Amino acid sequence: MNAVITGATRGIGKAIAIKLAEGGYNLAVCSRNEAELSALVEELKYTGVSVFTYVADLGDKAELYAFCEAVREEMTELNVLVNNAGIFMPGILLDEADDSLENQLNLNLLAPYYLSKFFGKMMRTQRSGHIFNICSVASKEIVTNAGGYSVTKSALLSLNDVCRGELAEYNVKVTAILPGSTLTSSWEGTEIPAERFVQPEDIANTLYTILNLSDGVNVDEVTLKPIQF
Repeated sequence: MNAVITGATRGIGKAIAIKLAEGGYNLAVCSRNEAELSALVEELKYTGVSVFTYVADLGDKAELYAFCEAVREEMTELNVLVNNAGIFMPGILLDEADDSLENQLNLNLLAPYYLSKFFGKMMRTQRSGHIFNICSVASKEIVTNAGGYSVTKSALLSLNDVCRGELAEYNVKVTAILPGSTLTSSWEGTEIPAERFVQPEDIANTLYTILNLSDGVNVDEVTLKPIQF
């Protein structure tokens, strides 16, 4: 079994990478930081799976497609794509700089769009596979001080739904995961107790459970929120 995970060197993506590797999935991951990729490979050695790494900036279309082609050479079949890489730039929509939205669009929407098209075609040919899009509660709710981010995550949920509709007849599943406040590096320095957050492992466990449901069922979307926040 083979899986592509973006943003796999930290936070939610790393938790998913560990969970899938422990489940026997060979991985293909990319990052702008070669040292973080090497550290991930070292950390996952105990699982015995293959971890293919590639240095690329997914906000750059040419580098993204170079990563895709490299994965296709490495993995002739793909079972899972996790579109997890993203960026959060806080700001009020009316006051934020124009390039705030543009930068977030590149990583939060355009990267999953290109990746879903490329690997979705592989899955369509195989007539199997599962695409996960890590969206956000901001895909559906107005989040304070997250103007451009909310717009991009709303669009990502729409992309998820379009892909699900187009790929269902080819037996390819597409699922959106919408986390609330999750304990990642973006909350570094907070005084809120760790146990009040959604944990990255919660998202990884949810994704893995969905992967192991029966062949005839698709989970359209799932939301994970803290009980008290």
